[in-house]
Amino acid sequence: MGLLSGKTALITGASKGIGRAIAIRYAQEGANVAFTYLSSVEKGQALENELAAFGIKAKGYKSDASNFAAADELVNAVVSEFGGLDILINNAGITRDNLLMRMTEDAWDEVINVNLKSCFNTVKAATRTMMKAKAGSIINITSVVGIKGNAGQANYAASKSGIVGFTKSVALELGSRNIRCNAVAPGFIETEMTAVLDEKTVQGWRDAIPMKRGGQPDEVANACVFLGSDMSSYISGQVLQVDGAMLT
Repeated sequence: MGLLSGKTALITGASKGIGRAIAIRYAQEGANVAFTYLSSVEKGQALENELAAFGIKAKGYKSDASNFAAADELVNAVVSEFGGLDILINNAGITRDNLLMRMTEDAWDEVINVNLKSCFNTVKAATRTMMKAKAGSIINITSVVGIKGNAGQANYAASKSGIVGFTKSVALELGSRNIRCNAVAPGFIETEMTAVLDEKTVQGWRDAIPMKRGGQPDEVANACVFLGSDMSSYISGQVLQVDGAMLT
């Protein structure tokens, strides 16, 4: 029996990186997994097959969580297909980095919409089902940048910081209904995105981390398994940093 046996989870932005790692770990722990992707139908189908191989029910949805109506439609489709929703993980996110003086209005709006508004959209849509069940775990993926800030990422930092305030507010509002809401703040995690960067730059980042290495997507996924499971039944409104003591 896995830690998440019998639970249904919805994970946004799961086609690669951290989202994909969360989906796989959840399937390994026995959860039925619904997930979203934005672009590649082939990647979505491949992940669906990979997850189903663990003997659970898996379904990918091509959906944009930053669209209010689409998010509502998505959650309704998942509840109807899977018979409920126990865990919601808001992982979808983008960067449009630039110094503030060069940042366009579009670059600001796009990042706020995809990273922050999507959390509002999906949580609002999922709340009805979770309130009826008097149970649920909501996990929002933020970032250490949302806690510390970062030059050249004013839009990203604002969106991720907004997720922290949103998470704490949701925890206060829904706690009496036995719905928990927490955030996970990854530090420097080595994914497809970091693999294309200059090795010397990446090594410099590793050296600056007390644990002297970047994190793996699985290490973020494990934190999400804990927060989605009954092992964390009295933990809500928290921000769990997965960063090798980078920000302490």
